[in-house]
Amino acid sequence: MQTIQTLVVEDHPSLRAAMVAGLHATKEISVIGEAGSGEDAIEWCAQHIPQAILMDVALAGELNGIQAAVIIRREHPRIPVVFYSIQDDDAYYRDFQRSGILSHYAYVRKSNYLLPAMVAPLLRDAFQGRAFIDPDIASRVQEVRHLDEQSALDLLEPAEREVMTLVAHGFTNDQIAHRLGFRDARAVSRINGQIYTAWGLNENTTDEKVARTRATIIFHERQLIVWDEEGRGRVFMPDGQWQTRWND
Repeated sequence: MQTIQTLVVEDHPSLRAAMVAGLHATKEISVIGEAGSGEDAIEWCAQHIPQAILMDVALAGELNGIQAAVIIRREHPRIPVVFYSIQDDDAYYRDFQRSGILSHYAYVRKSNYLLPAMVAPLLRDAFQGRAFIDPDIASRVQEVRHLDEQSALDLLEPAEREVMTLVAHGFTNDQIAHRLGFRDARAVSRINGQIYTAWGLNENTTDEKVARTRATIIFHERQLIVWDEEGRGRVFMPDGQWQTRWND
């Protein structure tokens, strides 16, 4: 069986050494390069072309593993990459869904694929053009996509976001007007009304204090919340169901 010449990118030296030794022991993988950061991996690939890359997602340096892989694949679009990570961070899932990587990859949790003997088949499958994503990670990627689609702040104009940020941090209209250089608090009140309309808060309450409180909750939760006439706040979940999360 042909061994797959692989670059291993892992910023923890002892973990990298153990993974390299374990992959060699499988007789399926030949590790021809090592890197401790995304930047090092990019530099290494500028001089060499591995047949596959095993890439930790959380790395030392400015770039995470997904960002580094995107840069590497600009020059080598179908170079197989197996991402593995212990981190559960929305930013990584967001980077992955925006990466446009569709084939020749796997993305798994380290805890589910802890041993080199479990990683080797993933590298071979990616080398053969297959795509695989750990079900745990797939559900989190979908969750992050859903949250982004429901992002309340994306419905606001820049000036409205600026005002809402101060409202959510407890500033009064007079304080906001002074801080942002408005002529008086009436301009802030008008912008508040526009925010309430954009978020549907005028539909079930005419009480400005209630609308302001609900807007603050939406701001901090970063997703739209729909309140019914009984004061129950509901959010739309990834499974297509509404879930009650707040009661006035």
